[in-house]
Amino acid sequence: MSIKGPIISIEDDADDQFLIKSVMEELDIPNELLFFNNGVEALLYLETTRDQPFLIICDINMPIMNGLELRERIDKNEYLRKKSIPFVFLSTADNPLIIEAAYDSTIQGFFKKENSFGDLKTRIRVIYDYWAYCLHPNHYL
Repeated sequence: MSIKGPIISIEDDADDQFLIKSVMEELDIPNELLFFNNGVEALLYLETTRDQPFLIICDINMPIMNGLELRERIDKNEYLRKKSIPFVFLSTADNPLIIEAAYDSTIQGFFKKENSFGDLKTRIRVIYDYWAYCLHPNHYL
């Protein structure tokens, strides 16, 4: 994790992408924000980029490859595992079975996507601040 690296958002809903982008701008988060519509697009980027992303924020329910499948693929990829990119879910899916399955993988958090802009802003602020201050193997990159 590099504090300066891009934030990867895997989100297939254009309205949610707009809200996340607006929240990041309003919070003055300086990291580049990269959106991917599904897990396949994100995985291709992660496998080929030399960037050290700061954080992955991922939805659960997406076409082609969902968030759980993406996390599984990252866990099985030695190159990506060594990058130690913090991975959190931000999703409306709050089913206990889905949350349990998510934590059976190596995620670092699961947050409910809030309905109001203010609540979403608070969630993203908490997520960002936590990882900005957390010591991590790649913290000093």
